[in-house]
Amino acid sequence: VQLQASGGGLVQAGGSLRLSCAAAGRTFSRYAMGWYRQPPGNEREFVAAISRSGASAYLIDSVKGRFTISRDNAKNTVYLQMNSLKTDDTAVYYCAAREGSKDSYYYTQGYTSWGQGTLVTVSS
Repeated sequence: VQLQASGGGLVQAGGSLRLSCAAAGRTFSRYAMGWYRQPPGNEREFVAAISRSGASAYLIDSVKGRFTISRDNAKNTVYLQMNSLKTDDTAVYYCAAREGSKDSYYYTQGYTSWGQGTLVTVSS
């Protein structure tokens, strides 16, 4: 599946952004989705995941209570709503997809398709 991420930009600390990731094709609902990020000079890290139905989701501890992952299968799109942004959230954000075996399963690894990345810069 081909993925196109968008929505990044420059925001002040405490602000909000919503990232979108649009998938090409008619089989989006077969895929569990995830978001990763790569801060400057650091390794890529997993951030959030959602099951193919949207019924289950997972966020890493550092973003819980601030970020929300959701999806709209009718629009072939997954979202990452980011609130109360911190300078530590500065990174290139990537969406990712993998086929899911059950509607309720999310995954923290094993992604096989990746979007191109969108840069989020949080200023102090």
